[in-house]
Amino acid sequence: MVALKLSRQGNSTGVVLPKEVLARMNLSAGDTIYLTEAPDGYRLTPYEPGFEEQMEVARRIMKKRRNALRELAK
Repeated sequence: MVALKLSRQGNSTGVVLPKEVLARMNLSAGDTIYLTEAPDGYRLTPYEPGFEEQMEVARRIMKKRRNALRELAK
């Protein structure tokens, strides 16, 4: 567990992520991260929450329409 401290940044409040956390999450300055609600609190992630849902739908469609997609790829 990493303890983070809130600090004032102008009219806002910010969190500074340690260098080790940024490296582990493969993040750098300017990247976007997402705060999502989880059953046990909140989760901070570099991945867009809805993206995995969209990818799962796309996988199902591609599997179902595999033959048509093969024909279109020719």
